[in-house]
Amino acid sequence: MVDCTDVGHGDQALVYLGRYLYRGVLPEKNIIADTAGEVSFRYKDNRGLEHIRTMPGGEFLWLLLRHVLPRRFRRVRDYGLLHTNCKRLVQLLQLVLRVPVPSPRINLQRSPVLCQSCEKAMTLIARMLRITEHQLC
Repeated sequence: MVDCTDVGHGDQALVYLGRYLYRGVLPEKNIIADTAGEVSFRYKDNRGLEHIRTMPGGEFLWLLLRHVLPRRFRRVRDYGLLHTNCKRLVQLLQLVLRVPVPSPRINLQRSPVLCQSCEKAMTLIARMLRITEHQLC
């Protein structure tokens, strides 16, 4: 069943939609103008080039509504193995499934670290490695 109640001029609908657009689809700073029922906004394409597009207000709202998830739905990247808190689980699965994980590359050719007082090369005792994130495949 669909509720088709008249919402007036749409001001309340924009406030309602604004709650869902807090981070993600189109930041508020990218909406440039709203004049005579036309909405102008700035966006970047897949190549990183910035564009400005103008369209009727209804079409703009429909474009945004396609990105609002229904109640009780979650974005895939926030759930399961793709969740940011599941890095250890992914590492455990890689060990259990014997997925070959490339070892981090160590660049041994660095300029020597000089002592501040005598300005001679210091001997390195230990080195901290930056561990790259593991991939499933």
